[in-house]
Amino acid sequence: MDMLNPTNASSRQNPGQGAHAANQKHGAAEFLTFRLGAEEYGIDILRVQEIRSYEVPTRIANAPSFIKGVVNLRGVIVPVVDLRLKLNCIAAEYNDFTVVIVLNVHGRVVGAVVDSVSDVLALSPEQINAAPEMNTTVDTSFITGIASTGERMLILMDIEALMSSADMGLMDTQLAVQ
Repeated sequence: MDMLNPTNASSRQNPGQGAHAANQKHGAAEFLTFRLGAEEYGIDILRVQEIRSYEVPTRIANAPSFIKGVVNLRGVIVPVVDLRLKLNCIAAEYNDFTVVIVLNVHGRVVGAVVDSVSDVLALSPEQINAAPEMNTTVDTSFITGIASTGERMLILMDIEALMSSADMGLMDTQLAVQ
């Protein structure tokens, strides 16, 4: 069941005249926001193909625990990653709010399980702070910044780099470098 299809919504507008293109001229970027436990994250809306309700994927033998399995999405076999497990968050129950964000990363379709999707936000550069520097035991390489909007704090992620990382095993390493 398609819940939201940002790609199709923006493609109905004139090429180059979408909201993202207009905001880029003013220095703003659009992010899809979602929740993992108590934290709220943001990813580049241009990587999002669609948002689907959660369905139990077919498990793949010997896959890492964060790879829940695969689903058939209109004839395309899509690996599904639980971002809570990948990011070492406390595991949550799958419920009616749990969704799969279908991403297009380096031409490959990948699903990411999240607790819920919040909204799409346009953030100006002034709203985004640099990613915090941590010691070497904490991997912050996928965090591109922290955004503040009113009372909300968003952790901005480079979802393309996360899904392309070697430990995920989802991408050909040569494709990820391009």
